[in-house]
Amino acid sequence: MAKGPDAFRTISEAAEELNVPQHVLRFWETKFSFIRPMKRAGGRRFYRPQDVAILRGVRCLLYEDGYTIKGVQRLHREEGLKRLAAAGQGDAAPSASVEAIPDLETAPAKALDAGSRARLSEALGALEAAQARLDALLRR
Repeated sequence: MAKGPDAFRTISEAAEELNVPQHVLRFWETKFSFIRPMKRAGGRRFYRPQDVAILRGVRCLLYEDGYTIKGVQRLHREEGLKRLAAAGQGDAAPSASVEAIPDLETAPAKALDAGSRARLSEALGALEAAQARLDALLRR
């Protein structure tokens, strides 16, 4: 049974869809900081639909348009993730289907109200305390 368009893909499924070996996707993760699949326990990678769209753009730029790795890095730096995803669709500019991809590097941070900031700070403190307890247990 085929997965739906919004389903997450394993590395093997993403590699098959993009027609590249799995090791190429792992290599691209080392060269392109914007390729960050979700990793589950044991390090298993899961690619979101927007990850696959970006990978498709990287593949198109490298294999079809003749870009170098540095060229794709520069294009990302200058034009963002939406431009890379658009390249995978054969577009020079982002289309409506890639507008939903957040460009985390260039998107302005939203201001938090004081209550949200306090709750986040409290949660961070609890996480740091839990980490300290786990570290102490691991040292025993």
